[in-house]
Amino acid sequence: MSWQGILQTTGDIYKTHAVPATYTAGHPIGIIAVDLVYPKLPGNVANATTYDFPVLYKKVSFDIELLFAGAPEIEAQIVAAAKELEAEGVRAIIGACGYFAHFQNQVAESVNVPVFLSSLCQIPIIKLGLKTSQKIAVFAASKENLTDVLLNKVGADINDCLIQDIGNLESFAPIRWGKTKLDNDRLTMDLVEVAKKLISERSDIGAILLECSDLPPYASDIQRATGLPVFDFITLINWVEQAVVQKRYFGYF
Repeated sequence: MSWQGILQTTGDIYKTHAVPATYTAGHPIGIIAVDLVYPKLPGNVANATTYDFPVLYKKVSFDIELLFAGAPEIEAQIVAAAKELEAEGVRAIIGACGYFAHFQNQVAESVNVPVFLSSLCQIPIIKLGLKTSQKIAVFAASKENLTDVLLNKVGADINDCLIQDIGNLESFAPIRWGKTKLDNDRLTMDLVEVAKKLISERSDIGAILLECSDLPPYASDIQRATGLPVFDFITLINWVEQAVVQKRYFGYF
């Protein structure tokens, strides 16, 4: 990564620069996204308008159920996508689904840039900020696949979590099963109701984590309804981007 520069002044621009040849540049975050067809609204990891900085996508093609299960036969395709993103100049790599956590270690070992494939990577640091008695409510697209084995792959403990399945919501079906029509108002209301009900039943919840890369558009509504910190893929991606593209501060004192 030593060749990657930050140009912040006119003087920086007019220096002599030498970098590996790539067909494009200036994208700090590379995102591995499964080839799925459904509306991807602003806030979705797969919608480029979500970000205040450029991102570079790399498509992988397989049934999403294989990713949920961590099927070994898709590992090579995911690793290859990560290597392509690295070769194209990204400074960190993200996966556009929480269940990419199955392959966190394999991808991290295969490239020389930081890898945070899953929103679930945030669980250890979220837990650190809570009381020992508090839990993290994890809204999951497939509860049955969000196991202790999967969480261990990102350094998380299932005992710190309360897994809330949202994959069975009728309004979530277009995302879960790849439909082209999404009732966004209905899905927003359903997710808020799920969150409110959960919080009313469990006073030990200290934060919410939205596992699914399609859920960040609803984070604000969920937070307003519960008053809790809400983490998602975008909180992760923004955190990583700031670390790999540090900027100078200007002001007064």
